Amino acid sequence: MAKKHLLHAVEELCGAGLSVYARAVAEGRIHRSEARAVPCLMELGLLRPDLDDVQWLRPGSPNALHDLCSGSHVPLGPDIEGPAITVLDGLSRINSAIDRAMLDVRDEFLAVQPGGTRPPETLAEVFPRDQAILTRGCRMRTLYQHTTRHSLPVLAYFEQLDGDTEARTLDEVTDRLFVFDRTVAFVPASKDRSIALELRHPALVEYFATTFWRLWRLATPMWPQAAPQPSEGGITTRQRAIAGLLVEGLTDAEIADRLGMNIRTARVHIAKLAATLGSNSRAQLGYLIGQAGLLNQPS
Repeated sequence: MAKKHLLHAVEELCGAGLSVYARAVAEGRIHRSEARAVPCLMELGLLRPDLDDVQWLRPGSPNALHDLCSGSHVPLGPDIEGPAITVLDGLSRINSAIDRAMLDVRDEFLAVQPGGTRPPETLAEVFPRDQAILTRGCRMRTLYQHTTRHSLPVLAYFEQLDGDTEARTLDEVTDRLFVFDRTVAFVPASKDRSIALELRHPALVEYFATTFWRLWRLATPMWPQAAPQPSEGGITTRQRAIAGLLVEGLTDAEIADRLGMNIRTARVHIAKLAATLGSNSRAQLGYLIGQAGLLNQPS
């Protein structure tokens, strides 16, 4: 059995860590697999994720312990304990940090969950955790995209929860966001979400909480989820949202990503929009959207 690596101060860097760090400095970067045996380098901020390719790590300076750019921590200040920003590298570290925040939350949990649906196994895994905070008297508010309104696993998940919980939807939302008691927030720091930021700076956390509540006021309550989409002139609100993105010049794939739907569904909506407006080409469709005044109507 491999001996467990003990964390230590930067001035007490172990021989194995020093060797790996020296190679990273000499070569400019080092593969993540070669640094797994010396987690002290990540903990001390001596190696930081290469956000262009998360499989590689780049060296920070020996003075990088309190420097966000080197990948570890930024201090809050003399009057507040703990780091303002912590880089969490790896799903296990991210999940552990979120689990700790879930145990500590007492009043409010805000969440933004982009995408059209969530896997049933994921919902089953987080259900006991979410129910526990509701049982403690916390309120839970979640923002989804409109496509989630038709997700049976998500609807069943909320039906089972008992407590002060509510969900609303928008065409577009921010990237994933969790805010706990306005004291700590979590946001992704890489496209594959294998790296996240744990934020405890009061100004940053307040900014994200304020952003959430402004989006919340614009969002549509999740229930009744079966209500039909209103249409005007045969064009639904979803198609008006797509119309705006078409005029921006987005591709079908980009529209699907922005609205949390698969590309096939996006193309069906685009085809219906084109048929309604009598368009025979993408360029003509953009012109007809403008002529129909769709961009002047609230989506």
